[in-house]
Amino acid sequence: MAGGQSSSPSTSPQAKTSTLSPTSPRDQSPASGQSGAQSSPSPVLQSMEDNTSSSGTVAMTTESSPSPQSSEKQSMDTADSCEKSSQQSMADVDSGIETNMEVEEMEVKTESKRKRDVSIGSDSSDKLITSAVCRICRVSWTEKSQESVYLPELGEASEHDEQAYLDFKDLISQILTEVLLMLTTSNENPFESLKESAYAKSPSKYGVSPTSISSLGSLGKSVRQFPIQKFQPEKCKETTVLNYLLDCYERVALEERMAPRRSSSPPLSTVLAEIRNQSTCFAILVMQGVFTEPRLSSSPPLLLPYLLNQNLPRGFLQELVHVTCQQKHTFRELFTPILQELSHTVRKLSFDTDDYRQPILVLNELCEIKTSGSNARPICSLIVQQENWLPEPMTDAQGMELQKLSFLGPFFGLSVFAEDGTKVVDKHFSGGQISSDSASLVNQSLRHGMEFVRVELYKVLHALLVNGDTREAAMNFTSACVVRNLKRAQMQADENMLAGEGFMLNFVAVMQHLAVKIKLDKVDPFYIYSPHSRINITEDSRLKVTSQEITKWLEELGKNPSHAWQDPKFPTECFFLTLHSHHLSILPIARKYQRRVRAMRDLTRIMEELQNTEPQWKLLPTASRNHELLNRWKSQANRLQRGKLCADAALFDENLLGRCLQFYGTFVQFLLKLVCPLPTRHGAIGVSLPLPKDAPMLFAALPEYYVEDISDFLLFVLQYMPQVLNDTSIQDIITFMVVVVCSPSYISNPYLVAKLIEVMFVINPNIQPRTEKLNEMLLMNPLALEHLSPALMKFYTDIETTGSSNEFYDKFSIRYHISIIFKTLWQIPAHRANLIQEAMSGNQFVRFVNMLMNDTTFLLDESLDTLKSIHEIQDLMENSEEWAKESREQQQSRQRQLAQDERQCRSYLTLASETVEMFHYLTKGIQKPFLKAELVDRLAAMLNFNLQQLCGPKCNHLKVKTPKKYGWEPKKLLDQLTDIYLHLNCDEFAQAIANDERSYRKELFDDAISRLSKHVVKTTTEIEEFRFLQSKVEQILVQRNKSALDFGEIPEEFKDPLMDTLMADPVLVPPSGTIMDRPVILRHLLNSQTDPWNRQHLTEDMLIPDTDLKKRIEEWMKSKQK
Repeated sequence: MAGGQSSSPSTSPQAKTSTLSPTSPRDQSPASGQSGAQSSPSPVLQSMEDNTSSSGTVAMTTESSPSPQSSEKQSMDTADSCEKSSQQSMADVDSGIETNMEVEEMEVKTESKRKRDVSIGSDSSDKLITSAVCRICRVSWTEKSQESVYLPELGEASEHDEQAYLDFKDLISQILTEVLLMLTTSNENPFESLKESAYAKSPSKYGVSPTSISSLGSLGKSVRQFPIQKFQPEKCKETTVLNYLLDCYERVALEERMAPRRSSSPPLSTVLAEIRNQSTCFAILVMQGVFTEPRLSSSPPLLLPYLLNQNLPRGFLQELVHVTCQQKHTFRELFTPILQELSHTVRKLSFDTDDYRQPILVLNELCEIKTSGSNARPICSLIVQQENWLPEPMTDAQGMELQKLSFLGPFFGLSVFAEDGTKVVDKHFSGGQISSDSASLVNQSLRHGMEFVRVELYKVLHALLVNGDTREAAMNFTSACVVRNLKRAQMQADENMLAGEGFMLNFVAVMQHLAVKIKLDKVDPFYIYSPHSRINITEDSRLKVTSQEITKWLEELGKNPSHAWQDPKFPTECFFLTLHSHHLSILPIARKYQRRVRAMRDLTRIMEELQNTEPQWKLLPTASRNHELLNRWKSQANRLQRGKLCADAALFDENLLGRCLQFYGTFVQFLLKLVCPLPTRHGAIGVSLPLPKDAPMLFAALPEYYVEDISDFLLFVLQYMPQVLNDTSIQDIITFMVVVVCSPSYISNPYLVAKLIEVMFVINPNIQPRTEKLNEMLLMNPLALEHLSPALMKFYTDIETTGSSNEFYDKFSIRYHISIIFKTLWQIPAHRANLIQEAMSGNQFVRFVNMLMNDTTFLLDESLDTLKSIHEIQDLMENSEEWAKESREQQQSRQRQLAQDERQCRSYLTLASETVEMFHYLTKGIQKPFLKAELVDRLAAMLNFNLQQLCGPKCNHLKVKTPKKYGWEPKKLLDQLTDIYLHLNCDEFAQAIANDERSYRKELFDDAISRLSKHVVKTTTEIEEFRFLQSKVEQILVQRNKSALDFGEIPEEFKDPLMDTLMADPVLVPPSGTIMDRPVILRHLLNSQTDPWNRQHLTEDMLIPDTDLKKRIEEWMKSKQK
């Protein structure tokens, strides 16, 4: 090619100019071409300046320092190092966003040698540099060729003057200007008809990067591909021009690869950088509509399809930001539509395809771009300047508005939940029954997609947070996600007013990533009480204190000169926002999932009941209505099932649940530091029991749900995914549970402690078989070995009164949990020894046994009553004649009653069996406490009454069909009851049996012995021992009858006012001033620590013996005996 040359290798030869304007490449004055004349501005500069003055667009200068790629290459000193380093430089200058391409060293060397005769020699000359420019731009002005496009304007200028350009910058400007005008004014693209040149025949190893589909050695025709159907470029002149400019930018990288040593040093490196810079500047003008028509604001951004298809040349996007970010108007004009279109695009996508990945990747890439020489991220700053970054609430539906209207809302709103969109349901779960293997594969795919979204969103939010200008705006967004969705924690929240479940799960996952490296010593425990807190907890119930106590405490803190509210730091704010995000996301979603499962179970049961009774109603007028109901219920069941399958994919994600567990592990460390602030010698959190009597205010003033959320999460995971708990963080959670259960005075709400006990109950391998190691970790915890048994025993009695309207029934389920835990503790020698020691040491065990007797009496009585009711209805239904006499309404009523009785019977028998079994193993290992005066008579009476139910004349009324269905095992119950008799077999217990005038009969024991023998319930030795106990009782009764005295009329002052019996040990009850018999008042105190006459507080040590009255009673008895 015969282009203009200068006498020196400088890129600024003094030559005549050929000034080309965007409208007329050859419109110039003849005088302007005289030798030595001062050069005029380059056409691109003139065009930009004209455009700026007319439209307000800021001019783009083509003056540029070498690009990062060129600068990097300047470090290559020798030919050998050049050849070796070229492989690495390829990854730096190649097109696209990222690359994993590896090039073998020998191949690079071979290719470099082969192409050396085509490229410029080691002594760079203007002629060879001009050849490189022509190759990159695919143009020629000296001759026409099938491998390049001929530029007539530049060719004509060259014919008249050998120096048709000032310097290479001017040459590049003229080439690009003429080509762009040619492309925009012609109906055909001349580059599409070019033949492949030798330049394009380099092996493919130089070609495609993972993020650029086009070949670097492409023809003039752009082969830039757009594989994603949804993200296709607009078919217009601008796209054609933009393709050409991007190809030029990309071919610079190939030139650098072909001659890495020459390309790394001036003048060639400067020229290549100039081509990149001018390609970028002209692309800006194209996107502004300078060469065509101004773009409408409603038109999609030209650059967006390239971004979404990841086929921009490497470095182009960074240079585009670098060139425009200094001119705010141009920067906003160019990138605001891209950002808005990204948000709009992702709003229409879901996990039914992989298209959702591209907008998030693009957003992340944009946020990571930094300006040269600083860490400022201009795109991040532009994002928070968007009008829809965090719009003010317009209605009460603040959470929903945040998801739908905010800039990041659609990105966080990507969801698999059926309530958030039907695309996932329609694609994966709309068919019939789906196999477990298929469901597992679908779930795995969806979870990978969700994890990808969450990691990318974390990167975006992290970029906003590390950028100084946008940190506060990012924190405002995260706090808005919490504050505007506070109602999600309500049981009956209106989901249409709040952000969706997918949004909240994505948000909590991002917050988990942000909080993972937070150190607890950087977290200010006073933050949530501070006036600077982003979280308002004033309306929340607290762990121990009242609102009045909190107000007083905060006032004292304000007056305390040594205390000052700290300015919130990121670790503190992020920690508490993450905590509250769990409260509003994973836990409400888990509760909703459990409600859905219960609804499906109830719906299935109702359908089965109606279908089973079809023979009874199929000929009735209501048959059509029943069929309609069945169809409606089936449709509803299908919807619930599809929703459940979607929720399975979202909720049962081990990565998500594992991060939740790890965060709660960190949080309980925070709580333990509040109650036990002193570290151990190893630097860990030191916990010793018992804790101080008064809870620290920082702990007592925390919201109740801080602790409740931990237990709810553990119960959910234990039920559905116990393997998640195989994590080291569970150790701290177990320690915290033991500390709280053993320090119930630190929490006012007994149901909160009961929930932690329920977690211990579910951990039991008898309940959840996959938790053996976890159960061992709990029971062998050093604190549990010493303190757990007495604490559970105390709570068993304290739960008798909770203040709740359902306290009578609630206590049975709570005590059932404790009884199961006790059964396991009894099998561990250390815990058994602790229990025995507690039983021998004081009155706590006596109260415990008293409650145990109360429960056993009630539960067995209720169980046997429901068995009798079931027996009656079953007998009636078996008698077809009698059943036929019943009206249809009566039959249905009895069937409903039967179903209710069966449910109650199963429940009562389950609870009763555990309490009886607890009596069984406790009386075997401990006898003395059961024989105390205030217990032994009641215990004997309870055993006699229940033995009478099992062996008395009405025991046949307890026979039912399929007794195992209800857990009814009469032989086992008889065996355990008679064992308790034998465990306590002694003179004191025989005396107590004889004292029971209501239930004890000799015939009762005879009947029991007969049944024990007939059904081989016990061995002969045990039966004889039981018979011996019976004979001992009979002897006591005979002796008592012989020595019985009739005292006649007893004076009123000698009688107990409650039982109306002669007092043996009268005492004064201080609150009411009443005189009562000590055994009577002690039995009352076992149930309630109150005065029976005025309900004021009363304990045993407050009783005052009335020795004078006792002496008078004894004298009166002696006088009667005489």
